[in-house]
Amino acid sequence: IVNIKTNPVATKLTDSGANAVYTSLNAKIVEIIDIAAYQKLGELQAGLAEGAKKLANGGKQLQAGNAKVQAGANQVKSGESQVKDGAEQVKAGASSLNDGADQLKQGSDQLSDGASQVEKGSEELSAAVDPSLIPDGPIKDYAEGNAKLADGSSQVAEGGKQLANGANQLADGGSQLANGTVQVAEGSSKLAEGSVSLASGASLLSNGATNALFAASSSLGSTADTLGGITGIDEDTLGDYFLSPVELERNELFPVNSYGSDVSPFYLVLSMWVGAVITCVMMKPGTSQGTKYSPFEMYFGKLLIYIIMSILQACVTIIGCYLLGIQILNPVLFIASCILVSIIFMILIYSIISAIGTVGKAIGVILLVLQISATGGIYPIQIMHPFFKLLYPYMPMTYGITLVREAQLGIVWSNYIPALIILLAIGCVTITAAVIIKEKLDKPSHYFEERLEESGLF
Repeated sequence: IVNIKTNPVATKLTDSGANAVYTSLNAKIVEIIDIAAYQKLGELQAGLAEGAKKLANGGKQLQAGNAKVQAGANQVKSGESQVKDGAEQVKAGASSLNDGADQLKQGSDQLSDGASQVEKGSEELSAAVDPSLIPDGPIKDYAEGNAKLADGSSQVAEGGKQLANGANQLADGGSQLANGTVQVAEGSSKLAEGSVSLASGASLLSNGATNALFAASSSLGSTADTLGGITGIDEDTLGDYFLSPVELERNELFPVNSYGSDVSPFYLVLSMWVGAVITCVMMKPGTSQGTKYSPFEMYFGKLLIYIIMSILQACVTIIGCYLLGIQILNPVLFIASCILVSIIFMILIYSIISAIGTVGKAIGVILLVLQISATGGIYPIQIMHPFFKLLYPYMPMTYGITLVREAQLGIVWSNYIPALIILLAIGCVTITAAVIIKEKLDKPSHYFEERLEESGLF
């Protein structure tokens, strides 16, 4: 945002500074973008390489795992066949064992019956034969043999019982073996189901791996398309962006149509000051010594003439502005401001010369020279020497330039009103001070002027 009317050179300096900042900012942005782009491209390249490496390793591991799963499935299938064959063999052996146990039990029963019959026959034989008819030796031998036979029969009977118990235990074991065979068969069935589940899981794993590989391939393809899209950007557009990443937008407040219009307030006010000095030099503000008028009457007697002259010179400058095509936004206010500034300057110069005589002319010229630099009419006061910065608020032209500029190029009342009040105050203070000083310095001033005339130098 640039306020063009503030100062003709200030806007140029602002433009120069803004352009310098604009150029520096663009260069810095391009530098940052370059660094960030190279870093991101490096990171992207490293990430793609690492991802491709991991994807390749994952493919190899998946292939090896798939082979192991297939081998395990084959082993499970083979083990399932072996378990089935063993179960059949166990079942057949259990059946044969049950048959043998039954036969053993029958033989044991027959042996027990035979032993009982032998014992019974022995008893019947002992009852039927008279022991006295039999010699002692054979009878004794027979009795001993019969006793041994009875003992053996008892042992056989006991062994038959033990054999029967063992057969029963064998039968129980056969039953448990049969139950175990059934459990083995059930376990074999579950193993077969687990094998099917394993095969299904292997299939799902294979499908998932395939999908993952496909997704990774699609992602890499999308990345490649993105990179392709980046590389497919129009080179001219990209070049224009890097040439000027930041666009400087200029918003002008109170735009001025020409440089002449921009500097005209300063030169208008300067011409009014110069006109006031020349008028007071050409016209004699005082009267000859010995007149009957008082200093007060002499001061106000000629003041009106000088005010009329100031109005005339203001009209001349205003006409010149219109003839030169100077931009004027508020004609009525501009004319009134020019006339007021011209009157105040004339009162100031006339009062100084009227009060102190010829020395006042020198003071008017000195003030003219100082105000050219100290009023900020061309160059901003901010860049001037501290001496001129010190004088700036005390120079009448400072407020005259502000008054004319606001009326001519765009009014800002917060600037116009204070300048108007200060100029009116300068006029009132000047008149009051001139009346007081002239009454005291009138005679010394006339004496000094007479001596200068007699010297022939002035």
